[in-house]
Amino acid sequence: MSGLTLKCGDKRLDLSIPAIMGIVNLTPDSFSDGGQLYADNRLSQSKTLVAVEKMLKDGADIIDIGGESTRPGAAEVSEQQELDRVLPILELIVSRFETLVSVDTSTAVVMREAAAKGANLINDVRGLRHDGALEAAAQSGLPVCIMHMQNQPQTMQVEPVYQDVVAEVLAFLADRKRDCIDAGIDAEQIILDPGFGFGKTLIHNLTLFNAMDQFVASGHPVLVGVSRKAMIGQMLGIEGSNQRLIGSVTMAVLAAQRGAAILRVHDVLETKQAINIWQAVTIEEQD
Repeated sequence: MSGLTLKCGDKRLDLSIPAIMGIVNLTPDSFSDGGQLYADNRLSQSKTLVAVEKMLKDGADIIDIGGESTRPGAAEVSEQQELDRVLPILELIVSRFETLVSVDTSTAVVMREAAAKGANLINDVRGLRHDGALEAAAQSGLPVCIMHMQNQPQTMQVEPVYQDVVAEVLAFLADRKRDCIDAGIDAEQIILDPGFGFGKTLIHNLTLFNAMDQFVASGHPVLVGVSRKAMIGQMLGIEGSNQRLIGSVTMAVLAAQRGAAILRVHDVLETKQAINIWQAVTIEEQD
């Protein structure tokens, strides 16, 4: 990814080394950290700002905020619920910090409003397939991350089946890329995400991970989000998501070695330190 930058609104994202995307879930029910930013059953702006500030100090390049949980079995939220969670926090972050902010949403109105209030990137787990999402993303002029997910969060982990998971995910992303370009999105503004954990078994996830070079070969930045996911717990025999730190950091470094451009993580400091060590060793080997 040497020399690659993304134009993100009024800012640019340097992808010459893997960028760290810090996860800020503005939800009460996300799988790992849902509810942590709440007080008295309400989203706390002060808690959220403290969490964002810590991530930035720890080395986050992007803050990814989302108002809808997409964990397996998650309930749907209304457009208004999502707007009420996302927009006030987005405005606060943009006004207080010099950072890029990604909005994790599949909802057209949230995309439009977020872009108007200073968001720098749209991150859609449904690959811009909701009504109006493709048009809203194109009108924003922002980079878009399109992800593969089989079915919907409520059903995606109910016996997912593929004939050839790598070929099918690659084909899906290629189709969505063409749709994005046809809608007016610049090809250089498209990020691809294989969708680890979204409608996939452990074997599917590992098969995709080991085929990372095929996604990187597309020429588009590849985003990898495996942080604290069930696949790590399954490999380690660990139930609790908060006990998956070492596995998450290890997978992040392995993804970077395989060419991932953006690492979406809960544990920013530990991931940043691990990437710094990998970079230092890599530079030493080259010298």
